[in-house]
Amino acid sequence: MSKAKYANVGGQAVMEGIMMRSPKKTVLAVRAPDKSIVTEEVKFTSVRKKYKFFAIPIIRGAVAFIESLVLGFRTLSRSAEIAGFEEETKGNKALESFMLVVSFIIGILIAVGVFVMLPIGARMGISWLIDRTTNCFGYWRALIEGVIRIGIFVLYIFIVSRMKEIKRLFQYHGAEHKTIFCFEAGKELTVENVRVQSRLHPRCGTSFLLITMLVGILVYSLISLDGIVYVILKLALLPIIGGLSFEIIQLAGRYNNLCTRIVSAPGKWMQMLTTRDPDDDQIEVAIAALKASLTDDGENIDVAAAYRSEEDVK
Repeated sequence: MSKAKYANVGGQAVMEGIMMRSPKKTVLAVRAPDKSIVTEEVKFTSVRKKYKFFAIPIIRGAVAFIESLVLGFRTLSRSAEIAGFEEETKGNKALESFMLVVSFIIGILIAVGVFVMLPIGARMGISWLIDRTTNCFGYWRALIEGVIRIGIFVLYIFIVSRMKEIKRLFQYHGAEHKTIFCFEAGKELTVENVRVQSRLHPRCGTSFLLITMLVGILVYSLISLDGIVYVILKLALLPIIGGLSFEIIQLAGRYNNLCTRIVSAPGKWMQMLTTRDPDDDQIEVAIAALKASLTDDGENIDVAAAYRSEEDVK
């Protein structure tokens, strides 16, 4: 089994910028209204580093997902502020923090409703139309719900990708991937070197979400219950499914063989929608983010640090 070129760095596209994480620190780089690149360190301590229990395989995947949601939401809000999208809310930090929390909770509830409850309801409706019963158990029930869930996900991504702001977000997403590929290849971080890299990365969050849905089909096919008990059990199993998916994504990113390429393929297909080829200005922001995440004040880039740690941050 051949090792893939792997660096322990990862990030997320934000409004007019990129958040990049490395074993050294987390950095936000944003293109400001005056066209300058603003970089600032994001103070965030992972519980996986503080407590060994949360670094155990499977468990660390569920924890990493929650941490990514919290950190991503925070940096997305901060990037909008730097980029000038939230000038009218400046100065009212209490209200701003409250609205962030409310928006986060509402977002989670909507996600559960759309990606958990809606597929269950749709499956029950289809089953009833076919044989006038909702007793569709096991593999077929999980497969029907899984296909509906993936269909909703793909349709949602396709629709939002038509929006101008989201297109730019997806361009920054592509810039993030290209820059990481360039770094993993051991090449100098220049616009020219980054531009020619692939925008499809096996450790992408998009791949993680899709793998989670596929793993969910396999796990849920083992459940022979229905009704409210089935719904509660599905929700209870989400952290375990997320943890398993996290480990699969890690293996796919660390090794390069036929098996990992097959596993990575669906996620890369989805990235055709969630990434776009960036322009040079966006690549410059991605390079600034990655360099800053690996550099202390007055020091050179610590390349070794990106390959030392076993904790995946993508």
